[in-house]
Amino acid sequence: MQNQMFQQAKNAVSRMMNRENGGFNEKDKQAAQNAIQSAYTNATAEEQQELQALEEQLKQENELK
Repeated sequence: MQNQMFQQAKNAVSRMMNRENGGFNEKDKQAAQNAIQSAYTNATAEEQQELQALEEQLKQENELK
């Protein structure tokens, strides 16, 4: 069974990264971060590695803004 929170976290970050011209706000970033944190609860070791990569993407995006 796939971790639904993990999929939601991936989708949230993906939506943010695909918006043109950085068209997301602090609320969007916080929602993505919250989804990632929630997903850690039931994540496998492999999913945790992917979640860490998603967090890194968010950090990099924040530094570019």
